[in-house]
Amino acid sequence: MRVPMEGLPERVTIYEVGPRDGLQNEKTIVPVADKAEFVVRLADAGLRTIETTSFVHPAWVPQLADAEDLLGALPRSPSARYPALVPNERGLDRALANGVTEIAVFASATESFARRNLNRTVEESLAMFAPVIERALADGLWVRAYVSMVCGDPWEGEVPIDRVVSVASRLAELGCSQISLGDTIGVGTPGQVTALIEAMVAAGIGAERLAVHFHDTYGQALANTLAALRAGVTTVDASAGGIGGCPYAESATGNLATEDLVWMLHGLGIETGVDLDRLVATSRWMAGRLGRPSPSRVVQALSPADDGGRTSTGAST
Repeated sequence: MRVPMEGLPERVTIYEVGPRDGLQNEKTIVPVADKAEFVVRLADAGLRTIETTSFVHPAWVPQLADAEDLLGALPRSPSARYPALVPNERGLDRALANGVTEIAVFASATESFARRNLNRTVEESLAMFAPVIERALADGLWVRAYVSMVCGDPWEGEVPIDRVVSVASRLAELGCSQISLGDTIGVGTPGQVTALIEAMVAAGIGAERLAVHFHDTYGQALANTLAALRAGVTTVDASAGGIGGCPYAESATGNLATEDLVWMLHGLGIETGVDLDRLVATSRWMAGRLGRPSPSRVVQALSPADDGGRTSTGAST
């Protein structure tokens, strides 16, 4: 049943991160053909923005060493966007050589995570991103920036809001069209999320320029998403089947499951353009490839009792 609530948007854009953020932490290498089929299935389910891969050095994230091969295997679609993460100028060179038209950079709000993830201080990482963003914009690319650890850090504890605003403001000034606020270890709660977004807006970064990226470590991802929607955000990151984590923060468990998000949004009468049945079938199929049940509650609820979300009985695309 669809029962709308006041103060929420009529439509939400889902920024699907399963193929990149979802699979990057998998120790068993997923074949390129399976990754490509995953992306195609997601697009067929109605997802229009699908972050496919990262041009990070293979030594850092072996799962994504096949970035060029994956992009070469994907059919180009006028209705689907395939952004890729780039860590530096070398990554940008590879992205441009492979026809990527939308990129993302990945910054940290804390020094500890910046050191572990980028081997740089926050200031050094921003200096590294500056020429990447400048060149990308000069080539007509759309640029998003992630800001991780916006609610808490496993080494530093609670992260002050003004520190997050400072990093986000620098990235906005560099020209990033969208800032995705990431609760990387899933410790945030709705009041904290509301205060963070209000602080962003007060600093001149409008809610229309923000996205949110929640992990569900403490079961708060949907509640935090609802708080973000009430604060004016209309772009939400999610991972099909709830797969993913972070290879540099062991306490970071799975992302918000796209199916769980769609169930809530559709129940609120919010349009997404996503066919939930096709999406669930896709996540069951990927769970089968990964050899374990999907952590998504909606996938589990809508899966046959004898498969636990591990296999798909839906038609392939």
